[in-house]
Amino acid sequence: METAEYLQILDREGRSLAAAAVAAGIDAEVPTCPDWRVRDLLRHTGTIHRWAAGVVADAHPGPRPIPDPPDLDGTELITWFQDGHRDLVDTLAGAPRNVTCWTFHPAPVPSPLTFWLRRQAHETTVHRYDAEAARGGPTSPIATDFAVDGIDELLRGFHARSHSRVRSEYPRVLQVRAADRDVVWTVRLSEQPPVTELGALHEATAELSGPADELYLALWNRVPVPKVIGDLELADLWRTRSRI
Repeated sequence: METAEYLQILDREGRSLAAAAVAAGIDAEVPTCPDWRVRDLLRHTGTIHRWAAGVVADAHPGPRPIPDPPDLDGTELITWFQDGHRDLVDTLAGAPRNVTCWTFHPAPVPSPLTFWLRRQAHETTVHRYDAEAARGGPTSPIATDFAVDGIDELLRGFHARSHSRVRSEYPRVLQVRAADRDVVWTVRLSEQPPVTELGALHEATAELSGPADELYLALWNRVPVPKVIGDLELADLWRTRSRI
């Protein structure tokens, strides 16, 4: 995907998140995030937005701690979130294409700017879904190509890090298939961090599959996996250990 597409999605999803939060009410429970209410969702996502904007704006060369969320509530919190989201969009839109700054996972992208645009577009989309789940009613669609991109970022980015808890006491192979694009990822599990590559492997222990948009949300533990073939225990391992 192109940087302009990520920027457009980030802009739209952040505005949709704020609108859903207002409609739900600041005290509404977020069913997709146990123990969270809408205020927690706004504090978390708004803090991440400001943190990411700062890394890019300052061309920060190394890890930067995520600050504590603010002790704001009500309309002040809504406004704070909206201001931070607007600043993130403007910062990423105005950053030099060749900006050099820290990134935190190894998913293949052409530049640090693309990394942050991609990461924040997916961060905001997942949490927009959370806000709409709190509001109730229909949720906004997720484009197929963007969902495929997000699955790739999750598998070859987040879960390639040492932080990933998706481990197996003995080698097993999980296959993930976006059925409507016929894109397949092979995830090799062991006592080390998962290793994921594009392409199918016939000896897979289990396969998780479904339309890309549903699979995207399922792999982020927002909805059930549409279809599981093979070892159900391996699918359960993902569900219980993959939360970030």
